[in-house]
This record gives sequence, structure tokens and C-alpha cells, in this order.
Amino acid sequence: MLNETKLNDFIYKMLGDLGGAFSVPMVRIGDRLGLYAALKEHGPMNSAELSAKAGVAERYAREWLSHQAASGYLDYDAATNTFALSPEQAMVFVEPGSPVYLQGAFDLAVAMIENQAKVEPAFRTGEGVGWGDQTPCLFCTTGRFFRPAYQNNLVSSWLPALDGVVEKLESGASVADIGCGHGFSTIFMAKAFPNSTFVGYDFHPSSIEQARVHAKQHGVAANTKFEVALAREYPGHDFDLVTFFDCLHDMGDPVGAARHVRETLRPDGTWMVVEPAAGDRLVDNINPVGRLSYAASTLICVPTSLDQPVGAAFGAQAGFAKLSSAIKEGGFTHVRKATETPFNMVLEAR
Repeated sequence: MLNETKLNDFIYKMLGDLGGAFSVPMVRIGDRLGLYAALKEHGPMNSAELSAKAGVAERYAREWLSHQAASGYLDYDAATNTFALSPEQAMVFVEPGSPVYLQGAFDLAVAMIENQAKVEPAFRTGEGVGWGDQTPCLFCTTGRFFRPAYQNNLVSSWLPALDGVVEKLESGASVADIGCGHGFSTIFMAKAFPNSTFVGYDFHPSSIEQARVHAKQHGVAANTKFEVALAREYPGHDFDLVTFFDCLHDMGDPVGAARHVRETLRPDGTWMVVEPAAGDRLVDNINPVGRLSYAASTLICVPTSLDQPVGAAFGAQAGFAKLSSAIKEGGFTHVRKATETPFNMVLEAR
């Protein structure tokens, strides 16, 4: 028998979800046209004032502001008919250095929608969709999405959680950053530890090109380089530290990657593996973070892995048990969870 209360509750939930989905292009417009930035710089404004400051048409500004107020993304004062960006909202929408800056996530949502056309046929065939064959905007979007976490955690808390690694980096260590993408993780480490040398490897040539550009922009070209290579085949040996940021679960052969890392590390070297936060059981991941991760995993991570040799398809919610098992199968004897955030877990393997 139909339970009308449950039905109404579910419809209310769907309205919230659809409201969020409809908001994705609205937030991106606010970012791309500088509307949030204008509100942060100039304070509360009405639509005519925002129109003048941001150089947009008043009628469009009025409708955009109304949507933002209805969404709770801006504060609205009915007495003065003005809209304001609070400090908390600014951290999410305007400040790239903020630990909760989420503009990259809104861009990623668009990339996932565009990926639907590529991944949907694979549901029937079971085949993969290569990283380089996915939507073109995915690569820069991924860098923008992960950058705030790396900027706010990597040097300040993740590396210090590893046994003796910071001391090696300060005195001068050799580091390989595998799956580096556009190179932000490599660059943050290189800036913090100028006595050490860093090489970033990724199997996507266009990403490596961008990483080289970013290294010059950030002034770390002297102690960094970026090369195209697979995780199972990257060159070099006697590394003091090898890092994998949010990429082991994307690889077709995580065990093969682990084995190669073991071969290229010094005997006293460390492998740092940063992965999405996840429990070992589905029931542990039925939460807002798991919801986002499973969607990204379905549309990006699993197709990427299935396109590669072995095609292990761990997925973005692999969990510590599965990851540590693969790492140990690759030749490591000690694996521990060094630290974690609501969105990431940092593993140390020796």
C-alpha cells in the first residue's frame, strides 16, 4: 500500500537534488562572469549595481541573484533589496586557496554529464573508456577540483604524518609523483622543499604539457620535471619518496603499479598513496561523500581502469582493505593509514 508520507518525503528529496543539478550552470556563470567576485569586493548590491560592477545586463543579473538567494548561496535583505556574499559563501565560491573552494566540483559535474554519452554504451559492452578519450574539459577540471585539498593539506599535514619523510625532503630527497596530471601536487611539494628534486609522471601527454607550463608559472622549474610514462613503467630508481594522488584506483593494474614502485624505491624509501575516503563496505559509504564518489567512479574512474591492461576497476570507493591488499601483493610489507580528512585517506607503504 502506498505510503503518502514516504512519497512526499521522497519527492521533497528529489526537488532538493534537482535544485542542486539546476544550480550547476548558475554557479559556473557566477564564477566565469565574476559575479561572486564583484559581490565579495563591493559588498551588498542590488541587481543594477551588480550589473554595473560586473559588466552584465541588469535583467540577467536580477534573475541570477534571485536564484542564488532561493538556493541559499547568497544572503538577501528584503528591506533594502540587496544581495550579499557572506565570508563563508566566499570560501566556497571565490577563494581558490580556501580548503572548501568548490568551483572545481561544479566544473566536474559538467564533465560527468558530458561523459555520459561516452560511458553509457560501455554499460552494455563492459568495455572501458580511456582517460584521453573522455570529455576534453575533464583534465583541467580534475586539476582544479583536487588543487584546494593538496594546497591546504599536502605540506602542512599529509607529509608530516609520514615517518621521517619531511626530514629527508628538507635535506634533499629524490621524489617521483605518479599520475601527476597537471602537476599541482608536484609543484606544491617542490615549492616547499627546494633542496629536493621532483619528477612528475602521467600517461596523458596533454596533462604533462600543462604541468610543465604550471611549473614555470610557479617558479619551480629548477627542481621539477614532467614526463609521459605509465605507472608500471616509469623510469628512475632509488627514489626516497614516491607519491600517488587520487589515482591508484584509476589504474588498470594497481598490483603491477605497486610492484614497480617497490622496484624504484630505496630500501628505506616511502610510498605515499592518497585515495578518496572510503570504508571497506558499501554500508560504510552510504553518505554524501560516498554518493559523490560513486557517481564519479561510475562515469570516470571505472571506465578509465577498464580501458587499461588488467582492468582491475577498483573504483573510487575501494577502501583501505582492498587498497592495502594490492599494495602488499606488489611487495610491500607495511601499510598503514597515516592520516585522513573527510574526503581523503593517506596511506604510507614501506
